Amino acid sequence: MRKFFWWLGAALLALLLAVGVRTLTMSSRQLTVPPVAPLAVDGAAAAARLAGAVRLQTISSPTDPTLNAAAFDALHRHLETSFPNAHAVLQREAVGHALVYTWPGSVAGAKPIALMAHQDVVPIAPGTERDWKEPPFAGVVKDGFIWGRGAWDDKGNLMAIMEAVDALARAGFKPPQTIYLVFGADEEVGGARGARAIAQMFKQRGVRFQLVLDEGLLITQGVLPGLKGPAAIVGVAEKGMLTLQLTATTAPGHSSMPPPGAGQSAIGMLAAALTRIENQPMPLAIRGLSRETFETLAPEMGGLSRVFLSNLWLFRPLVEMQLAKAASTNASLRTTTALTVFNAGNVENVLPGKATALVNFRVLPGDRIDDIVAHVTRAIDNPAIRVERYNVAAEASKVSPTDGPAWRLVNTTLRQLHPDVVVAPALMVAATDSRWFDDIADAVFRFSPVRATPEDLKRFHGTDERISVANYVELIQFFHQLITNTRDGAARTAQPGDTP
Repeated sequence: MRKFFWWLGAALLALLLAVGVRTLTMSSRQLTVPPVAPLAVDGAAAAARLAGAVRLQTISSPTDPTLNAAAFDALHRHLETSFPNAHAVLQREAVGHALVYTWPGSVAGAKPIALMAHQDVVPIAPGTERDWKEPPFAGVVKDGFIWGRGAWDDKGNLMAIMEAVDALARAGFKPPQTIYLVFGADEEVGGARGARAIAQMFKQRGVRFQLVLDEGLLITQGVLPGLKGPAAIVGVAEKGMLTLQLTATTAPGHSSMPPPGAGQSAIGMLAAALTRIENQPMPLAIRGLSRETFETLAPEMGGLSRVFLSNLWLFRPLVEMQLAKAASTNASLRTTTALTVFNAGNVENVLPGKATALVNFRVLPGDRIDDIVAHVTRAIDNPAIRVERYNVAAEASKVSPTDGPAWRLVNTTLRQLHPDVVVAPALMVAATDSRWFDDIADAVFRFSPVRATPEDLKRFHGTDERISVANYVELIQFFHQLITNTRDGAARTAQPGDTP
């Protein structure tokens, strides 16, 4: 027995030693590059131009392409008058209300870059108009913020891109690579008329991009436990989408004579099926991209977060259990299941003969739509319930590489402007217009250099949407430096561990 405890103690000591060594020796993956002086920006003037764009109610419709046409036309005129230097060097095409600007490159054969944003905004939730501190479409600049629907999502990015291009054009800059600015007009309702049509146009023209950069993940502060400083979380993939319609059919009847057993009515049968689906979600796991995310962040963390994330070989089940408890981290580690619509019956004293429900899935890279349908069918285990695909489905995007020139361009730009920011790749759980460009680009990144705290995240598609003037200036500086870096080659040479 004494020998057993001796061996047990030795094994535990070896295990602790292995954990300690791994924790202390995980090297940083952060680039070390010389900082640059950012573009000098007149913040007040730039904020006023963004506020002017916010005042235009560019709300899109999934069925009516003419809805708010006057607002979109006014936004196009606002761009022309606000950015004369940019319009002097750019070629503009309209695809419906969507816009494509082309800035021709000087190097023949160089793969182009696309910078994306969208003009349309989501409507205001009925009944919440009076909850706003400033009217949602007043375009007010107050207390250091630009207030209003679209200030963040996504006119902030759109106007910042144009501010950067205008400044570069005014200075006589000529990009080596052709740069396309792609501004969709129906992203909030799927992007079929805008970004999808534009991607098809590029495909027909034989255009392939080195980099596509669209809205997406953010610069977070206080969101990641164990990380004291800000983190620029760059989306290198996004989830796919699938909605399944479930239908239960039985003989209708009078409510005074219901079926004798539980789960035999259409509503009961379908409710039981939905409960089984919720209780048997797709598996959660730290693998692939999520593992790269955590292993990139681990060396920059402190305390137990660093210990656990540096030693996923040992602590992965514990970490997965903890991450599954929060909606945001749970969504990044599995294909999610959401019961969204249930329809059955129309009067109180009739048993309906039919009940239908919609279940929405956001598909994790590595999972396939066919696998989800098979999983749901097995979970329901009831051949009386019909399972069908509903509306348009899309597989998860490919995972863009983090070892090529596109990643180095974005990474270098962030580290030049913000040496204190930790840069890490991650998964975008929502959909963006950039998904339509997946098969015509070497890399597609979803990232907005918007600084967000947990409190700010509630404003996204919510009440009191805003962006600070200081942060908006940073957006302009980011796009300016990103385009500048295509000329001087900084992003092609910087590597992790390099010194200035």
